[in-house]
Amino acid sequence: MTRKEFLATPLLSAAVASAAKTSSYTPKRVNKAVELLAAGQPIYYGGGHGGYEEGKKAAQTHADYLNYEMEHGALDFTALRGFMKGLVDGGPTKSGHRTPGVIATLPVLGIDEMHMRANFWVVQQALACGIHGILLCHAREPEAIKWMVRAARYPHAKPVVSELGEGLLGNGSQGYASEIWGVSREEYQRRADPWPLNPDGEFLLGLKVEDKYCLANAEKVTAVPGIGFAEWGPGDMGMSLNLPDGHGPNRSLHPEMRAARARVRDACKKNKIAFLNTVREDDVEEIIKEGIMIGAGASPETANKGRRFTKREMPW
Repeated sequence: MTRKEFLATPLLSAAVASAAKTSSYTPKRVNKAVELLAAGQPIYYGGGHGGYEEGKKAAQTHADYLNYEMEHGALDFTALRGFMKGLVDGGPTKSGHRTPGVIATLPVLGIDEMHMRANFWVVQQALACGIHGILLCHAREPEAIKWMVRAARYPHAKPVVSELGEGLLGNGSQGYASEIWGVSREEYQRRADPWPLNPDGEFLLGLKVEDKYCLANAEKVTAVPGIGFAEWGPGDMGMSLNLPDGHGPNRSLHPEMRAARARVRDACKKNKIAFLNTVREDDVEEIIKEGIMIGAGASPETANKGRRFTKREMPW
């Protein structure tokens, strides 16, 4: 999309004009997280919850994206729509993006094809709220993952991937979401596709490879086209390995846990997707050197230290 075309979209041009009040940076994409990853910059996320007022308060977050938790929290799409509207009204971000990215976890799990096939509609309901991606928990089987990706694509999406089959997003899903993104309905349909499968896509789809069954398939699930990142979920992984504390002698990470983390990290590297890991102020630079591209649990101080280390140019 050219700059001229970008500014020709009425809602988008209004967003850019508003952003100009706080930043000289011109966003290149809707999804701030994807824009940074595509530029080779690590990203940092924070938590999101609640409705309109919570969204408005979170609009100026230090994070690049917010993880909206609905795996164990309430599956409330009305609240999620309100949260997204609050982000818009409280924005733009310091980088000039209309909102920070928002990625939701869901109570639908990647345990097998039958489960995901019966529940892919939850993925679609969440995306229709205007969010920018899904983090699928307990990603055990490749066929389940494919249904999740298919649920996040329109039937005409390019590139066509035979192993995924035709996309399942339907007409009408673009209504509210396009308003949140600040684009026309037609433009939303063009951009609402998983990145990096579609280089122009704005959806960021991730996996929690977080139990022993997921771990056995780590290389396969992370290879599914349309997946952009994965994590090893140490809390659930520890429970699955009967190591609920996750640590061995001297409070160091248990060897089985270290091996699990390494396997998921290496699977991500092999399949050229981002790996998510906890970062702290005292280790963020080492974590970045290791090749980790998504920092979890990052305080403002930690995120800012990491951004300075990688010489990020986008304002934060």
